[in-house]
Amino acid sequence: MDQRDLRRTFSAAILVSMGATLAAGIDATQTARGTDESSEKAASWNPKAAAAYLDQRERWWMGWQEAAREQGTFCISCHTSVPYALARPALRDALGEKAPTEVEQALIANAAKRVRRWKDLSPVYNDKDDGPNKSSESRSTEAVLLAFTLASNDARGRKLSDETRLAFDNLWALQQTSGPYKGAWLWQLFDLNPWEGNISPYNGATLAAIAVSTAPGNYRATPEIQENLSLLREYLDREYSSQPLINRISLLWAGAKWPGLITAERQKSIVGDILNKQQGDGGWSLFPLARTWRDWGPSSLVGEWKRRDGSPQEKRSDGYATGFVVYVLQQAGVPRDASLQRGKQWLIQNQDRSEGFWLAYSLNKRRDPNSNAGRFMTDAATAYAVLALSDSVQ
Repeated sequence: MDQRDLRRTFSAAILVSMGATLAAGIDATQTARGTDESSEKAASWNPKAAAAYLDQRERWWMGWQEAAREQGTFCISCHTSVPYALARPALRDALGEKAPTEVEQALIANAAKRVRRWKDLSPVYNDKDDGPNKSSESRSTEAVLLAFTLASNDARGRKLSDETRLAFDNLWALQQTSGPYKGAWLWQLFDLNPWEGNISPYNGATLAAIAVSTAPGNYRATPEIQENLSLLREYLDREYSSQPLINRISLLWAGAKWPGLITAERQKSIVGDILNKQQGDGGWSLFPLARTWRDWGPSSLVGEWKRRDGSPQEKRSDGYATGFVVYVLQQAGVPRDASLQRGKQWLIQNQDRSEGFWLAYSLNKRRDPNSNAGRFMTDAATAYAVLALSDSVQ
C-alpha cells in the first residue's frame, strides 16, 4: 500500500467516526476547517520556552543522584530522557540552532557509553536491592531504550553508528523466544503505568519495532535479524486484542515506520477509536486511553475511577495524551481533518507560557506537580507536544 492509498484509508476512517454530522455538513466542515487553520496560524506557542524547560529537566536528570550509575553514566529514563532525545532536535529549526545542544550531546554520549561497556556495567536495577527479577527486567528494558534512542539519533544523520549496531545486537540477544513474552522483552515492572506497569511490555515491543524501522541503512532488511523480526511481529499481533488504546496508538506509530506491520483494517480501527476518545475541548485524556480491566473496581461502577492511592483519576485533557495522539496521527499520514486541527489548537492554548511546559498527570497516584517526580509526566507531555506542533514527519 503506497502513501496515497494509506491516506485514503485514513480519510475513510475519519468519515466513519464522524458519521452523519460530517456527511450532512460538508460545506460547514470545510468552513470550520478553514477557520481552524486560520486560527492555528494566528495563534502561537513558545518553542524557546519549551526548549528551556526540556533542557533544564534533562540536565537535572543527568545530575540527579538517583539516576547516577557506574562509570559516570546515568540511566535512560522513559519519561524524561527518551522523549527529550526525540523532541529536542525538532526545535532546532524554530530556534535557528545549527547543532545539537550540549545536553543532547551528553545524552547520546551516555547512551553510547552504556552500550560500549554493556558487559561491564551492572543493570540499572538489581534483584538484591529492588526485588525479584529486577536485574533481568532492567537489562532488557534498557536494551530497548538504548537502541531506540541511538537509532533515532542516527536517523537524522542517515548513518548507522557502530554503537547503534551493537545496541541492536544486545537487544536481539535478550528477546524472549518462549513463554508469554515470546517475541518481546522482559520489562521493568514497578506497578507504575504507563512505562513501568502491566501495560508496559507491549509498549516496549512497539518501541523496538520503531527503533528497527527508524535505523538508517535499511537495517530492517538485515538477513541475520529476520527471525527476530518475525517473532516480534507475531507478538504484536498475538497480544493486540488485550491492549489498551494507548498501546495500540504506539503500534500505529510503529506501523507508520514499518510498512505492512499492521493491516489497513487495523489501522482504520485504531484511528476510529482515537477520534472517538477526543474530548469536547479538542484534547485527549491519558486515563481513558490507558484504562484496562485491572482498573475496574466497585467505585468504577458508578463512574468513579480511582488511582492506587485512592485519589480520583484525572479525566481532563492533558499534554501527554494530546501531544502523543496528534504526533502519531501525523506520523501515520492522517489527513489534516478538523479533529486533528482541534487537537493542535488545544496544545497551542494549553502551554504554560512562563515555563514552557504542558501538564500531564500520573495514572498511579496524586503527585505534587511542582515536585521532580511530579514533573515526570509533564516532561514527556512537553516533548510530545513539541513533536506534534513542530509538524515534522521524521
